[in-house]
Amino acid sequence: MFGDCTNPNWHGHNYVLDVTVEGVVNSETGFVMDLKELKDAMNTQVVDEVDHRNLNLEVSWLEGVMPSTENFAIAIWDQMAPALPDGVRLHRVFLRETVNNAVEYMGPGVG
Repeated sequence: MFGDCTNPNWHGHNYVLDVTVEGVVNSETGFVMDLKELKDAMNTQVVDEVDHRNLNLEVSWLEGVMPSTENFAIAIWDQMAPALPDGVRLHRVFLRETVNNAVEYMGPGVG
């Protein structure tokens, strides 16, 4: 069913993750959110959990989920959305698996 991706020893990917947030721009800082705080949240909630891990076996929040790029983007959303500060909303998760394969997810119910 999965062609070249069918491998008894699994296979790996190097993803590119882009997260977009939205909210009111703070008049003092000029930011919706401090970018270091966003990077720290991305690392804590996602990157540190998945880097050099087998997504099928070693990531608790992907347990029972076939980690297609689409499902992985949804799971990243579910990890990131509650980690943002008050007044800041997750707008988009863009996940690139290869030059030709990427997913943009804009939350539940957005079609």
